[in-house]
Amino acid sequence: MVIFDVRRVAMRRSGALMGYACLAMLLSIIATAPARAAEPLKKPTEADFYKIEQLKIPPDAFLEVGALEWLPDNKLAVASRRGEIWIVSDPAGEAPTWTRFAHGLHEVLGLAWKDGWLYATQRPEVSRLKDTDGDGEADEMETVADGWGVSGDYHEYAFGSKFDAEGNLWVVLCLTGSFSSEVPFRGWAMRVTPDGRTIPTTSGVRSPGGIGFDCAGKVLYTDNQGPWNGSCALKELRPGEFVGHPGGFKWYDLAPEMGPKPTEPKSGSRWAEEMKRIPEYRPAVVVFPYDMMGKSAAGVVCDATEGKFGPFAGQVFVTDQSHSFLMRCSLETIDGITQGACFPFREGFGSGSLAVQFAPDGSLYVGGTNRGWGSRGGGDYALERLVYTGKLPFEIRAMKALSDGFELEFTSPVDKATAADLKSYAARGFTYIYQADYGSPIVDEAPCEIVKATPSADGLKVRLEMTNLREGVIHELKCPGVRSAPAGDVAAGLPLLHDTGWYTLNRRPK
Repeated sequence: MVIFDVRRVAMRRSGALMGYACLAMLLSIIATAPARAAEPLKKPTEADFYKIEQLKIPPDAFLEVGALEWLPDNKLAVASRRGEIWIVSDPAGEAPTWTRFAHGLHEVLGLAWKDGWLYATQRPEVSRLKDTDGDGEADEMETVADGWGVSGDYHEYAFGSKFDAEGNLWVVLCLTGSFSSEVPFRGWAMRVTPDGRTIPTTSGVRSPGGIGFDCAGKVLYTDNQGPWNGSCALKELRPGEFVGHPGGFKWYDLAPEMGPKPTEPKSGSRWAEEMKRIPEYRPAVVVFPYDMMGKSAAGVVCDATEGKFGPFAGQVFVTDQSHSFLMRCSLETIDGITQGACFPFREGFGSGSLAVQFAPDGSLYVGGTNRGWGSRGGGDYALERLVYTGKLPFEIRAMKALSDGFELEFTSPVDKATAADLKSYAARGFTYIYQADYGSPIVDEAPCEIVKATPSADGLKVRLEMTNLREGVIHELKCPGVRSAPAGDVAAGLPLLHDTGWYTLNRRPK
């Protein structure tokens, strides 16, 4: 009202009074400015940075996706758990074409391309298929290797890898019923050599959900909660070692190259204690806290796109079938043991996320199925493309172990005041029972006090000094108070897109 009165008077009087009116308006703007500045920033969402695009699947392809592989000429091979393989030409284009390449196979859960052949890991064997007359359909199929048994049990999955640096395919074999090993090498990882030999390689597998490599070529697979697995986990496969479940120990008699079978683990123990007792035992690389980070860990793929997929080059991505989402893992090796942290990444896929594969253009394809298992994504099946929008997310890029705490690396500089404030963080440690019973509750939980937080000069790292770090324990770190500094397209004062990470500490640096 005051401003209105001044304006009315100013219109009737001299230009001097116009100056008073302008002054009044300026004072009004200044008076309201603090209220406007105090309005909170809108927190970005995952979709701002990574967009999910659904591929339209032909109605005659009931495509419960079990495996994916890129072929020459921008074609994507898609295998179904129902025994079909489809080839999609230009899947990211406006009008992709679909051709059924093969059918009548037995639950294909691995695809790899080499020298004009498409290698398919079926439940009873690794096969290779070829289209010799160019009509788009396979007309030649050969058995490459079948050096393991099948009983017809529903759970006897066989997940196959891509080729390793030596030309081998790796196959992880689920236990019979996911509990015991009734036929040869169920509960093992096998290598299929270029000349077709099947080599028993690693024992202790329970119920795998996928297999892949990190960017250095280490072989990684996911195993799921159950006996001797307190929670789902990402594990490393190395020749001659044991990864936790003793159900397949009887097959050491058929694998003399493996040496004697390991000592039986003690039920009710902890994995850190069993590492001391069993020299062959290799602990999980990352344990995914149950239900917090899914219930059915599945596909494994490394980001070798050199930045096309955003700021996480070199990291490992893992799907979860039950929660229909994608996790991210930053890994490191300490004293010969691979370990690291997991973070949420992207949720909202249309079915149970299982197979995962990077495309040459840097996008990520995710295939799903909920058959017999159920999933948050309600569709019976799905094939989706995850595309980086080019906008930089404010995230914890990596979490690395120190002798007295952890170092956090961020995708964009932090606000140093909030990053140095101890109230910006909360931490605890916990683990799971290593036992013959199914799964485990959280045990041995204890807080970890953060005694000092030191941002780096460039704001891209924060060193956290902490108490109560323990080997064999998952360390949960929450950073709800950390805010961004202005940099590029990252605004000042943003919270982290995901503010929690879980680090599986098998070895503390000295």
